[in-house]
Amino acid sequence: MGEDTDARKINHSFLRDHSYVTEADIISTVEFNHTGELLATGDKGGRVVIFQREPERKNGPHSQGEYDVYSTFQSHEPEFDYLKSLEIEEKINKIKWLPQQNAAHSLLSTNDKTIKLWKITERDKRPEGYNLKDEEGRLKDLSTVTSLQVPVLKPTDLMVEVSPRRVFANGHTYHINSISVNSDCETYMSADDLRINLWHLAITDRSFNIVDIKPANMEDLTEVITASEFHPHHCNLFVYSSSKGSLRLCDMRAAALCDQHAKLFEEPEDPSNRSFFSEIISSVSDVKFSHSGRYMLTRDYLTVKVWDLNMEARPIETYQVHDYLRSKLCSLYENDCIFDKFECAWNGSDSVIMTGAYNNFFRMFDRNTKRDVTLEASRESSKPRAVLKPRRVCAGGKRRRDDISVDSLDFTKKILHTAWHPAENIIAIAATNNLYIFQDKVNSEMQ
Repeated sequence: MGEDTDARKINHSFLRDHSYVTEADIISTVEFNHTGELLATGDKGGRVVIFQREPERKNGPHSQGEYDVYSTFQSHEPEFDYLKSLEIEEKINKIKWLPQQNAAHSLLSTNDKTIKLWKITERDKRPEGYNLKDEEGRLKDLSTVTSLQVPVLKPTDLMVEVSPRRVFANGHTYHINSISVNSDCETYMSADDLRINLWHLAITDRSFNIVDIKPANMEDLTEVITASEFHPHHCNLFVYSSSKGSLRLCDMRAAALCDQHAKLFEEPEDPSNRSFFSEIISSVSDVKFSHSGRYMLTRDYLTVKVWDLNMEARPIETYQVHDYLRSKLCSLYENDCIFDKFECAWNGSDSVIMTGAYNNFFRMFDRNTKRDVTLEASRESSKPRAVLKPRRVCAGGKRRRDDISVDSLDFTKKILHTAWHPAENIIAIAATNNLYIFQDKVNSEMQ
């Protein structure tokens, strides 16, 4: 993805720009479903907004279907834990779609403590001609019923109904940071700072603890769990990452409690780069299996890394996301930005990876050509059908005309949450309270 050639290639469709300013409207998670036809976002106000891809139009140069609002519902409400005198935020931490089994769609959403299973259904017909009810739905006087008729289904305006099917509560003492649906389509896991639980989708009142790293004495605590995910094909395998930068691959066939990992992926630290911030910036904020199941993608503060499941000693690829911030770590520590948790994503063929950065920039790395590009999600560059221009951050020395200085980066504008369509070159970018959807028109038309 060369910066010059990509300028003309990468087109986009800016679909929703919610100009809210309240904390509750900040998007906290983004997730495509398995077909890419639906896209769900969760926000800090506990709401879930589902977007649906419109049918493709046959005529016109832009025949690709765009995403429009399909349904909005309140998933979580603020709660209060009276035993611990703690407020439980309504913020949606993660959304995961379940594989579709019938006409209905299902998704899991979670805040810090409670996971909920939602069912999304459509209704475009309604029954008419009841024998015992009138048009208002009131019961008729039976003495007035002189004949029987067969009720009929009449077309009506499309209604999208969202209903809660299960509530999985009381499974976590600490804040839930990730959920992952198993490939067996029957179970899923949820992870907090110190434990990972395995749930059955049909059973809400109990879960099985499969990882517990809580020490007997909390003063001995040296690391926490930061993310976890099931393998896409092998239902017995899962991985979890830690704040020390390590990945542990576990096999549930080995033992009921996976305290002993099957593999430990850890990169030895270069002593010459050791500093006060080393442990903070090495903390893994996200881990994702590739669609093939052969690789893992991890994001820490400054880099994204690709790991081969067959090689534990070091990552096979390391990409610098914003290495120009290395000299700014002290000020980033003071304003707490160094603790930001950036996510990462694979494209459908596992050949390109994407992750966010500051100043509403996001980065894409082509694993085959080793080229990378920096793009910006902003209102200024988001007119429909406009072409995104590559951006460049200048750390010092000679500056080109459109270069941005490191000192002028806006650290309040950060892209933490991104998602990639499972089959096409369509990406969703959450920039604070705005959702941007971009599409690579050239490559889409070639496919």
